[in-house]
Formats: sequence, C-alpha cells, structure tokens
Amino acid sequence: MLRLNPTQVVVLGFAGLILTGALFLMLPISSASGIWTDFLTALFTATSAVCVTGLVVVDTGTYWSSFGQMIILLLIQIGGLGWMSVATFLALVVRKRISLRERLLLQEALNRETLGGVVDLARRVIFITAIIESLGILILAARFTLDFGWKKGLYYGLFHAISAFNNAGFDVLGKEFGEFTSLTHYVGDPVVSLTVATLLVLGGLGFPVLMDVVRTKKLSRLSLHSKLVLLTTASLIIVGTALILIVEWDNPRTLHPLTLPVKILAAYFQAVTPRTAGFNTIDIAGLEPATQYLQVILMFIGASPAGTGGGIKTVTFAVLVLAVVTIVRGRQEVDFGGRQISWFRVFKALSIAAISFALVNAVTFILLITEGKGFLPVLYEVTSAFGTVGLSTGITPELSPIGRWLIIFTMFAGRVGPLSLAMAIWHKQAKVNVHLPEEQVILG
Repeated sequence: MLRLNPTQVVVLGFAGLILTGALFLMLPISSASGIWTDFLTALFTATSAVCVTGLVVVDTGTYWSSFGQMIILLLIQIGGLGWMSVATFLALVVRKRISLRERLLLQEALNRETLGGVVDLARRVIFITAIIESLGILILAARFTLDFGWKKGLYYGLFHAISAFNNAGFDVLGKEFGEFTSLTHYVGDPVVSLTVATLLVLGGLGFPVLMDVVRTKKLSRLSLHSKLVLLTTASLIIVGTALILIVEWDNPRTLHPLTLPVKILAAYFQAVTPRTAGFNTIDIAGLEPATQYLQVILMFIGASPAGTGGGIKTVTFAVLVLAVVTIVRGRQEVDFGGRQISWFRVFKALSIAAISFALVNAVTFILLITEGKGFLPVLYEVTSAFGTVGLSTGITPELSPIGRWLIIFTMFAGRVGPLSLAMAIWHKQAKVNVHLPEEQVILG
C-alpha cells in the first residue's frame, strides 16, 4: 500500500471534507425549495465554503435552507481552522493521545517548521478563534437585532462573524435585501463595517502573529515574521484605501453619492476585503477598471501564513520585495530588522509566486476561451478564486460547467497552497547530494 506523506494527507483531507459537504448540500433538506441540488452546484458551494472563498453560483440566503446554511457554516469553520486542528481539538476533548503521525500531519497543516509544540498551538488556535468569534457575534447580533429582531439578529450575527473571521465572505442577507447584495446595505454603518473589517484583518494576520502579539505586548520584541506580517498588512491597507479613494471619488456608481466619512469607511472596507475576505459594501461591478485591477493585486497577495486567508501571502510578497531591494543595492544578504533571511526562503517565496502566477494565468486563458467574458472580469474572478477571496464582478452564476470546474480547482489550489499541491502530486522527492560544477548565465 502506498504510504502517503503528510502533505498528501492534508490535501486529500480537504478534498474529502469538500466531497462530504457536497453530498450533504445535495439533500432536499439543504435547499429552501426542498428539492435535490445538482452535484456541481453543491460541489462548487462546498469547495467555496471549505476553502473559505465565498464565490457562489446561487445566493446563500435565498437558495439554501437553515439546515443547508448551517452545513455551509460548519464547512467554513473547519476549513478556516484546518481540519487537522479541529480533529486534534476533538481528540484532546475525549483525552485521546496524539500520535507522532498525527503530530506530523498537524505540523504540515499549521505550516510549522518544527514538530515541537504543535498540539499546544492547535489548542491555542481553537481558544483564540472562540474568543474573537464570540466578541464578533455579540457585536453583530446586537446591531442586526435592531433591524430584524433578536432571533434573526442572533443568527445573522453568528453566521457573519464566523464567516468574517474565517475570511469566507458568505452572507445570508439575500432574503432581506436581494440576492448577491452582500453588505452593501450597510455601506455607511460603522458598527457592521468596522466589526466585519476587524474580524477579517484578525483572521488574516495568522494565529502565530496573534499569539506573538499577546505574548510580547511590545512591537520591538515581536519575531521577524510578525513584524513582516504587521508592516506589510498595514501598508497594503493604507495604500489600498488611499488609491481607492482617489480613483473612485467621483464614480457615481460607488463613492460619489456618499458623504466624506462614508467614503473613507467604504474605501477602507474595499481595501481590506480583497485580503481574502469576500464581503463588499459597494457594487464591485461598478468599480472603475483601475480599482478592480488594484484589487486583483491585493487578492493575489492575500492574507498571511497560518491564518484563515489565501493568496501567495504577505510574507512571501515582503520577502520578494526585500530580495529585489537587496539585488538593486548590490548586497549579498537579504535582511530586515537586524535579521538575515536565507536565500532558501527567497527561492521558496519565488517558487510560490511563480506557480501561483502560472496557475492564475493558465485558468484565465482557458476561461477567456470558454466563457466569452471580458479579460478583466475573468482575471478578477480567477484571482478571487485563487486568493480564496470571494469577490466577483457578477459572472460567477453565469459560468459554464467547464468554468465552474476550473474555478473549483483554483479555489482548492489556493486553499491548500499551490506549492503544497504541487509537492503532493509530485510524490517522489529525490535527495541529491551531488554538487555539479557552477557556470555563469547572462541575466537581464
């Protein structure tokens, strides 16, 4: 029997979870109409939920029943935390011993370099998630109760807080404000917008960073990883907000009708949400092409390692920028904050970015042939799927079966990581101990 390595087990685990979720969503009890859902629609929705993406071919709030929505919410929670983290927590609850094999799987799932402390890390991940999501539920439930009463308010608060912290982008407000409207009704509501945006940012920072901040409480004592994450995240949000304000200021379909405070709030939210979140408070299709392209860049970069988001990750982007700066300055070592970053890390970051770039472009090329849509909407859709974002210009429900299968694959690759997926497929990893003679090639 072929023995699978940890990377392959994690990848297959996500695939198994998606298939199980799809089978549940196919059941008549899962749809609001009480009829069977076709396999492709159920699979697309389950993949989007497990991969915490948010792209949907049917409106979540109107198509699915309460049972179906809870299945989606459960898939979001497991997918956001990682199925191995959830399985480990359940094992600890029943006081089951965690074997070495399970620790290796957990190490791979949590993207840890060392095996030590992975079980304790999984426990802390669950604990932090429970605290942050509970606070989000309380705030959003209190706000939604004012509009819909306490029963709906509590349910909407629960669903959207979990969806937001896990960067999933699913919403169930379609039955209240119309299909595929997301949070556009609350564009000027600071409670909803800021609470959801905060949950998105916290989920996207990554659990190691959250624990590092809680533990050290001082910026100067943070690890190099945490400093890179916080600096890159803050820079992308600030630059994104400023550029969206500038480009969309006079756009009558987006910011122009809004007051100055609401413009700033809306621009900030739209700068945060491409970081793999998927919610929107203004019409994405109404954005200027320049803004849509800016969001494509933000979606491609994505969130941070060991968090609930996708993309190539902020640290990957930061390491590549630092490597470019190093070469331009004529220096030999990549460094930041008084610490050196190995060239192996640079090569790994370059590999992740290159594979991701190739995947996005290949899928975009095929969809341009099969879907008959414009270049930017297709690129936006594919990058949203890869970055597990969930934002769309509105073409998702119109995708052909081929297009849906390609987006399903792209969402899956974006969630498990393009490099991890490639390593899982490329089973044999030969160890080469021979050093060949070096020869120079001409670059540039």
